[in-house]
Amino acid sequence: MSLTSMQTFIIIAMVAIGTMATRFLPFVLLKGEKSKHASITYLGEVLPYSAIGLLVVYCLKDVGFTAGSRGLPEIISILLIVFLHKWKGNVLLSIGMGTFAYMVLVQLIFN
Repeated sequence: MSLTSMQTFIIIAMVAIGTMATRFLPFVLLKGEKSKHASITYLGEVLPYSAIGLLVVYCLKDVGFTAGSRGLPEIISILLIVFLHKWKGNVLLSIGMGTFAYMVLVQLIFN
């Protein structure tokens, strides 16, 4: 199935509008005193940690700790990320270096 240029443009525009609506709608609906509600404050405190936990579990779900490299590239990369983040406090640096280290370990050392 091939799409015309207009169909492609309409699909991209609809996806962009949907994405923008989900990003901006909470700010429009919850401005002023509504944002001070206890449940909103609670979610703002716990959701970032929950999201990181979910990402860690998702990334490690298929790692085999009993075969092959026994998860060593993943463990080394995670330890590097934690160390760099505690040391420098820079999210971009710790994630970037962790990803780089993981790729080097998987492609060159544990292949």
